[in-house]
Amino acid sequence: MTFQEEIQQGIPTQLPAPRPLDASVSHAPRRKDILSPEEKKLALRNALRYFPAEWHAELAPEFRAELAAYGRIYMHRFRPTYAMHARPVTDYPARSPQAACIMLMVQNNLDPAVAQHPHELITYGGNGAVFQNWAQYLLTMKYLSTMTDEQTLHLYSGHPLGLFPSSPFAPRVVVTNGMMIPNYSRPDDWERYNALGVTQYGQMTAGSFMYIGPQGIVHGTTITVMNAFRKTLPAGQSPAGKLFLTAGLGGMSGAQPKAGNIAGCVTVCAEINPTAARKRHAQGWVDELHETLDALVARVKEAKARQEVVSLAYLGNVVEVWERFYEEDIFVEIGSDQTSLHNPWSGGYYPAGLSYEEANELLASQPEAFRAQVQATLRRHAATVNQHAARGTYFFDYGNAFLLESSRAGADVLAENGVDFRYSSYVQDILGPMCFDYGFGPFRWVCASGAPADLTLTDQLAHDVLVALRADAPPEIQQQLDDNIRWIAQAAQNRLVVGSQARILYADAEGRIRIALAFNEAVRDGRLPAPVILGRDHHDVSGTDSPFRETSNIYDGSRFTADMAVHNVIGDSFRGATWVSIHNGGGVGWGEVINGGFGLVLDGSLEAERKLQSMLFFDVNNGIARRSWARNPEARFAIERELARSTGLQVMLPHLVDDGLLDSLPIA
Repeated sequence: MTFQEEIQQGIPTQLPAPRPLDASVSHAPRRKDILSPEEKKLALRNALRYFPAEWHAELAPEFRAELAAYGRIYMHRFRPTYAMHARPVTDYPARSPQAACIMLMVQNNLDPAVAQHPHELITYGGNGAVFQNWAQYLLTMKYLSTMTDEQTLHLYSGHPLGLFPSSPFAPRVVVTNGMMIPNYSRPDDWERYNALGVTQYGQMTAGSFMYIGPQGIVHGTTITVMNAFRKTLPAGQSPAGKLFLTAGLGGMSGAQPKAGNIAGCVTVCAEINPTAARKRHAQGWVDELHETLDALVARVKEAKARQEVVSLAYLGNVVEVWERFYEEDIFVEIGSDQTSLHNPWSGGYYPAGLSYEEANELLASQPEAFRAQVQATLRRHAATVNQHAARGTYFFDYGNAFLLESSRAGADVLAENGVDFRYSSYVQDILGPMCFDYGFGPFRWVCASGAPADLTLTDQLAHDVLVALRADAPPEIQQQLDDNIRWIAQAAQNRLVVGSQARILYADAEGRIRIALAFNEAVRDGRLPAPVILGRDHHDVSGTDSPFRETSNIYDGSRFTADMAVHNVIGDSFRGATWVSIHNGGGVGWGEVINGGFGLVLDGSLEAERKLQSMLFFDVNNGIARRSWARNPEARFAIERELARSTGLQVMLPHLVDDGLLDSLPIA
């Protein structure tokens, strides 16, 4: 059977043979055993409903064994036999060219070179799922292969509910992940309902098929690290030889060493999972791998003395690195953490003093003991960070819920007022006021041809647009444009591509629209032989409501609301997006964030041109308007600039209140 025939088949007509677990890829840790006996029967009923009744007698004990062994039913028997990777878009069997582009993105998100736990359909973050099980994947790909441009596929947390009649202007796919009734959005609720097979954690770009490997965060991390050094170093001083200490190499966190190299510093990144650390080293995302603290200490001292630019991975727990560096009097200029603390009790963060294997065994056999050790480690972690901060280290929360979970563990991370954290998040200090409020965020694209030469052309087109914009840019956004011109000029030499031929840069609405128009024109005139797929990280100007990350610099009390993200997805859907998605959860945890995204296929048509101008304009300015209403001065500047040049835009601007007036009132 050919690849195309397998896609079109969906669920096989003949029951395939069982498949052993493949030891060559990283596998998700065993999830919590949280279901009652009756709920386990329900989970089996839910899984078996995908298959003919005559198969149930054979599949039921197998699925029961998976549930017992992994805490989930993944249906490993039904994993496709073909290689999983993004193919040229013309390789996919499809009636709709837009659907073929979506199939490409689905497979890219499950590519073992891209995905963290590919055989459990987990792309990144420990639990960021594309689908809950392999039956959902098979059915979704079959639906996409038969879909016309007058149908829309609706996905309920990975489950393809079906194709419904729509119109050519409607999205081809609408995705929701984990959209729970609010009172059922605690971490254990995710464990229970995911084990039942009725919801999933889509992270941000995993469940919406727009993850492009660590490159997707390299750029944002580069900007963050560069600006962190700008905030802390004397003017004109180079970051060379200055130390950035952090943790995490598994999924998106794997971008940190590469970003540190681009920013021009010494990066030390600890990772407890040997497979993840060695994978990033083999991929060239980190320069050196060290397995003992003695070797690491000696190498860091050498690198600082020689003012090197180098990235060092340490195979072990980052808490031990912080503590040893303090003992050795190694000054850490900037520090952070990017472990998956949104998922602290299921393998997102590991306790000190245990190997990776020992910790996973404790997680599976004694989850409450695992939780206690994680919280003890968080207290140690925060304590040693505080010691370094007292010496002058600039520490920032990287939006992974480090400060939130540390505070819940009883660590000393609160400010003097007992409410705020003593350290700012990177959005509060850097990305919020410097980027998001001005409309700059992580715009990305994928060349559907799969050809590196096409990516090179898009890099040049984007570069030319940014240079032209820089010539007339106001002073407020010149640094942002300069950083992105430098980024896109160096992107190819930094070997950023993993999986699909993809790129990312930060741009505002004007930049995104002009770049997209240049791409669409290149498809139209044949310079690009296949469509370009646009998207963005959900970690953006208006895609996400997350009070401890994306909207942490919203100070009018609305940071705990989710209106912006919901309006973003709805607004994009009727302005021309090819697919839209909205998720509960994301980088800071289940129940802590609502985030949404889109995909938009540029096929060279005039219709695509109309869609991109309408949709990209709203996608950014929805967030700027909300941030301006929250009285953020940078957003006020950005929306007033947009109002001056966009006649169809009308936005309410806030009237500012004299604080002295309020201070004079007798308020009890």
